[in-house]
Amino acid sequence: MTQEHLRYMQHSESVVAHMSATLLAAFISKGALSDADEDELVEKAIGLACKLAERAEKLVKSDQEWMKKDGESPYLVG
Repeated sequence: MTQEHLRYMQHSESVVAHMSATLLAAFISKGALSDADEDELVEKAIGLACKLAERAEKLVKSDQEWMKKDGESPYLVG
């Protein structure tokens, strides 16, 4: 991957890439990484990061997903 490509990552992509790097670091510290399985573990780390992001999207609502009607408590949209 080139530096030029990385400069154009969307925020959500960079968040998943960061989570993937954290997971890959855990695999490395566990001793699970070797030249033979490097690509497999990278794919596994990305897959787990995507799974975490998808679950978070379902379970956690961001500030922009909440609305407040005049004089009422905030409620969840959608």
